[in-house]
Amino acid sequence: MRNYIMATILLSTSFVTNANSATSTTSIDPPQIIAHRGGTADAPENTIPAIKKALENGANAIWVTLQLSKDDIPVLYRPSDLKELTNKSGKISSYNAEQLGQVDASVAYNEKHKIHPKPDSPVGIPTLDKVLKTFPTTTFYLDLKSPDANPETFAKALQKTLATTPKGEKNRLTRTRIYSTDDNYLNALDKVNKSSDDQHQIQRFESRDFTRTQLVNITMDHKCELPADDKDRWYGLELHRNVEVVEKYTLGEGRSKAILSWDKEAVDCFRKNTNAHIIFFGINKVEDYNEAKKLGANGVMVDSPALFKKILNDKK
Repeated sequence: MRNYIMATILLSTSFVTNANSATSTTSIDPPQIIAHRGGTADAPENTIPAIKKALENGANAIWVTLQLSKDDIPVLYRPSDLKELTNKSGKISSYNAEQLGQVDASVAYNEKHKIHPKPDSPVGIPTLDKVLKTFPTTTFYLDLKSPDANPETFAKALQKTLATTPKGEKNRLTRTRIYSTDDNYLNALDKVNKSSDDQHQIQRFESRDFTRTQLVNITMDHKCELPADDKDRWYGLELHRNVEVVEKYTLGEGRSKAILSWDKEAVDCFRKNTNAHIIFFGINKVEDYNEAKKLGANGVMVDSPALFKKILNDKK
C-alpha cells in the first residue's frame, strides 16, 4: 500500500471548481454564510464597516484575522506589513492598539474600487474587544495570523479578551472559535484551557494539518481513521485544492499532481463523529455553494456576502 507523506504535499494557490459532484446522506440546515475577513470583496477587510455591511447582506457569521499589537492586544489585520492595505508601514507589533485605531485601513480597498472617502473619516484597525462590543450577538471565527507574536502571549491575550463578557453581550466564549494554520497557536490555547474551568474554555478548530491529512488518507487510500464519538469537533479546509503528492518508495520517490477534494466518502467519514462541523473555504461561485450544500457543509466562507445574498434570493 502506498504511503502518502502529508508533510511533503505542496499546496498551490488556485482553487479547482470542476471536481465530481456528490450527495451527502446527512440532512442538515443550509450552510452558514461566513463573511471572509468581514467580506473582503464588499468593503475594507477586517474592519467594522465591513462586518456591518456583511451582516446587512445576510451573513450568518464573520471570519476575521487577528494579530497582536505592541501592547499585546488582539487587533484585526491580515498582511505582515501595514503598507499592504493602509496609509502606514511596518509590522502590527510595532504599534500599540490606540495607534492602530488611527490608521486608515481602507486605503488599498478605496484605491482598487476608485472610492474617494472624506479625508477626516479614516477606517481604523479595530481591537477584537471593540468588535465584540459593537456586534454583541454575532458569531465570530478568529483566525490567528500574527507572524511574530509569542503563541503563549497571544493565547493569554485572547483569554483576557474572551473570558469576561460585558453586560448586554452574548457570552464571548460561546460565540467565538479560534482557527490557525500554525499549530503552535492552537497548542498554546490548549495550554491556557488546561488552567481554566469548563465555563472558561476557548473553543477552537481542529488542526489544519490534521484535517488535511485525514482528507488525503480518505481520498488517496480510502482510509477512514477518524474517531466515532460525540465530542464537538470543528474542521475547516478548502472545498477543492490543487496539490502535488510525494509518494515514498524503497528506491526513491514519485511526484504527481492531484486534486484534493471533499466528496461523499470524505464527509461521511468525518461525520462518523455525530458532532462534527465542517466549514468549506473558498466558496465564491454558485456552483461551489451548491456542491457544499449537497455535501452537507455546516458553513461556507465567502468573500462577498452581497453576491450570495443575491444568489440565494434568486434561488427562492
